[in-house]
This record gives sequence, structure tokens and C-alpha cells, in this order.
Amino acid sequence: MIPHSFTSQIALAHASWRPVIEAGLRAIDEAYPDYLETLADGHYLPNGGRVFAAFAQPLDAVRYVLVGEGPYPRPDSATGVCFMDGAVSQLWSEKGLSKPVNRATSLRNFMKMLLVADGQLMLEQTTGEVLSEVAHKARTSDHVIQTLPELQANLTKHGFLLLNATLVYRADVPPLKEAKAWLPFLQTVLAALADHAVKHGKEPPTLVLWGKIAVQLEALPANSRFPKKTSEHPYNLSFIGNATMQHLFGSMHLLRKQ
Repeated sequence: MIPHSFTSQIALAHASWRPVIEAGLRAIDEAYPDYLETLADGHYLPNGGRVFAAFAQPLDAVRYVLVGEGPYPRPDSATGVCFMDGAVSQLWSEKGLSKPVNRATSLRNFMKMLLVADGQLMLEQTTGEVLSEVAHKARTSDHVIQTLPELQANLTKHGFLLLNATLVYRADVPPLKEAKAWLPFLQTVLAALADHAVKHGKEPPTLVLWGKIAVQLEALPANSRFPKKTSEHPYNLSFIGNATMQHLFGSMHLLRKQ
């Protein structure tokens, strides 16, 4: 039996995903019979019924599957959507990026990578006066997004499913161990996407794998059915200069109003 506390959360997902999520939970239960029950009896993030919030994007609209590590370890920040920090609203400040963005390390480095890819920052200088000038232009422009929800909306428009390698965070469980239990779920999700592409004569989505935990998906049977882009996790400063990510995201101009 899948605990009701999980099945009840499926309602947040788009209708096209609900049978897939149910099948994914059954796959977890078959592989690790005590896992979901133990999880349901304890404390985990995201709270508020948001475990499957990433699946608001219709299955047919998915062009990219971006896989991060896991939810932020703070209740206000963990939204169920990969690297979308619920504690962040405004992106810019007078001095550069807003304080909440700077605290969300992955988001900060992602935004700097976008600015470098767009030619607004040089890789050798992504802080200080140069960043302040970029932020001033952004804050006074009618063509630049101002909030994190706008950034999420732009990613959604480009067909991103913003997923984590583990859909939950528990303070007493290492993320790598937590992620292992979710591999059967992710295999179910990827197989559904690949099957859908074949059925409709479409190219499968591109997997975008961030960091060592996300790269574990390469061991799944469905992995070989997808094109892939991989990088270090954005909490690493080197992510800002990752040429693969700059090439992938640069042409999308995600910081512009769309």
C-alpha cells in the first residue's frame, strides 16, 4: 500500500502525469517496501503537499528534464521544483543580485552563468561594480525579469521539467542514500517520456544532469533513450564558466521577459 499522504499529493501534478507518478511510487514500494511508509511517518521537505510540484508541466510539453540534487534543506525554500528557492522573490538589488539569491548558491551561480552566456558579464569578473551595473540596467528595464517566479515561468515555456534526483530531503539521511530509493521512480518517469516520444513520432527530451547524484540516472535502463547534457552541480563556482551549460541556455535568454 502506498501511504495516503503521498497519493494525496499527486493532485498537484498535471493530469497527464498522475498515472506515471502512481506507477513510480509502486516501483519504489516494490524495490524498497518499507521506504515510503517510513518516510510518511517522519519529517521531510518539501512540506505542504509539494513533493510532486515539479510535474505541473504537462508531459507532452517536456523538452528538457533538468535533474538537480534534492530539495533545499529549509522549509521556506523547498518548493518541490529543482533549484527554485521559495524564499526568493526579487532577483536584483542595488549592489547586484539580491541577498536571497546570493544565499541560494545554486541559483546565484546559475544566474551568473546566464549573464556570462549573454555577454553581460566576463567570466573573470562576476562580482563587484560590474555586477552592480548589470543589476542597475536590469532593475530599470522593461524587458528583464525581476522575480524568481518569472524565471521559473520562462524555463517552463522552454519545456523544462525541473526535477530533483531525490524528491525529498531529511536532515538525518545523506542525499546520496536518499536518491537511491528514488531511482525506480525516476526510471518510471523517464520511460514514460521516452515511450510518449516514440508514440508521437517526436524526439525525446534532453536530459540535463547537474552533479554527481543526478549523474546516477545514467545507470538506469531508460537512460540510453535520451540525448544528454551533464555538468557539475551549480553550487560549484566552476559552473558559471561551464561551456556546455552556456551553450545550452544562452540562446534561451531566460532573464528576458518572454
